[in-house]
Amino acid sequence: MQTVYQIAEKKDRKALTEFLTKNGQVLLPMVELIEQTQLALDEFIDLTGRACIEAVLEISAEGVAGARHQGKQGGEIRRHGKQQGSVCLSTQKVHIDKPRLRRRGAGRNAEVPVPAYEAMQSDRSFTDKLHAIVMRGVSTRNYEAVVPEVAESCGISKSAVSRRFVESSTRALEQLCARRFDDKDLLVIYLDGVRFQEHHVVAAIGVDAQGEKHVLGLAEGATENATVVKGLLEDLVARGVRPDRRRLFVIDGSKALRAAIDAVFGGRDFVQRCRKHKVSNVVDYLPKELGAQVASVMRAAYRLEAEEGLSKLRKQAEWLDREYPSAAASLREGLEETFTINRLDLPPDLRRCLATTNIIESPISGVRARTDRVTNWQDGKMVLRWAAATYTVTEENFRKILGYRSLWTLKARLDEDKESNRREAIAA
Repeated sequence: MQTVYQIAEKKDRKALTEFLTKNGQVLLPMVELIEQTQLALDEFIDLTGRACIEAVLEISAEGVAGARHQGKQGGEIRRHGKQQGSVCLSTQKVHIDKPRLRRRGAGRNAEVPVPAYEAMQSDRSFTDKLHAIVMRGVSTRNYEAVVPEVAESCGISKSAVSRRFVESSTRALEQLCARRFDDKDLLVIYLDGVRFQEHHVVAAIGVDAQGEKHVLGLAEGATENATVVKGLLEDLVARGVRPDRRRLFVIDGSKALRAAIDAVFGGRDFVQRCRKHKVSNVVDYLPKELGAQVASVMRAAYRLEAEEGLSKLRKQAEWLDREYPSAAASLREGLEETFTINRLDLPPDLRRCLATTNIIESPISGVRARTDRVTNWQDGKMVLRWAAATYTVTEENFRKILGYRSLWTLKARLDEDKESNRREAIAA
């Protein structure tokens, strides 16, 4: 006679509760122990939970080897006692006893898997949960101390957590590197670097026409390395960032970044040098009191129209030439491109977020907060894995850029220049 099973839905807890209430005589002793406070609730859940898992494995084994028959020899696939195993819950690895199945006369290849156990092993929820815990600031070294009941009863060691995190962060990097942007009209691309001890990573974040921010890609290396930056930009093009779309690049001032943008995108794009970096670079050459004064002059000049602001800062550079020639040279270097957004005649609210690389530095602060406890960066692969994991987690909290309602003015200007270039090409 064939047994008929009713398939329970994943969330059908009410039906399961009613079934156990009507048919749960086996639970009566435990009910008495709980009522008499002789059995703690977590012990009850642990006991019944493990028993349910082992019951599921027994039923699964019966589906392969058939039901047990006392005194009768099994068929081709036979039971071979039990062996220890483990299954992963959301934050725990639980040890259980699972049925062992073997195929008759198959030698070393005699082991037959229990289907339900194989399915439990392939569940990635445990790895994903550990990934989230590590990303919230719990180091793999401290996991045992933070979750002692897990470590003691379920055997979660720092090496196990590390292996799981390597798996999850590798997946995060692969997914980031596979992102496509064919359907994104990216108007702005921010490029900046982040340092992990002696290692450097260049990050790219894009802003689309609706003001949404997207992590575009990462590359191991410094922003001063033209080969690294060019490789990153070429990869973005290969993944759908159209080179024929004119856009605004906001960079930290690196000459290698500037050269790579021209090499990959053809020198038609607008480039805005980060004013925050520019002010910092100039002030570093000056005494404290004078540095504060020059910084104030520079910030005031950036609020003016392009030609007027440039004139003010060129005079400031002439004045600095007398005693601080290095500061004057730093001020003049790339000065024109610190006024790009002024020349584009964009609204003030939009200028504020396009004047610096703060948009990309904000995620970097989130990256630092999640990685400052890492003391041994083994190699570039490890750095990229951590960077990908932390950037994608930080991306979940991204908001639209300030001034996003005025982005249409930037888009109109970019499209206008693109059309002008097209007409010039036709005329030529």
